[in-house]
Amino acid sequence: MKTILFYDGGCPLCSREVRHYRGLDRAKRLDYIDINGDRVLLDALGVSFLVAQRRLHVLTRNGLLLDGAFAFAAVWRELPYYRHLADALYKLRLLPALDRLYDRFAALRFRHRCPAGACHGRA
Repeated sequence: MKTILFYDGGCPLCSREVRHYRGLDRAKRLDYIDINGDRVLLDALGVSFLVAQRRLHVLTRNGLLLDGAFAFAAVWRELPYYRHLADALYKLRLLPALDRLYDRFAALRFRHRCPAGACHGRA
């Protein structure tokens, strides 16, 4: 089983980060699931669509569901050039603090990333 990265691929602006990860994932260690196209798996994991839109979610190969900065660290763990960064974050116990920062920045990012709600066809 691969680590699964859930993303909001509703518009080119939203999937920018996913294209970046795909470029770095030369060993093909990640699977990508667009939450707009596959909500069944989200429901099975107990994650609401609205929460998934606001926070990055990752299902690790061990079956752990992580979100926010913890999800980013799990993704980095799969990418050879970022593995050392993920290890440092865990060893230094920085993830809880980064997760609080992630919440603040994600709220701003998601509020402004898609003008007029273009991702989801609503104004």
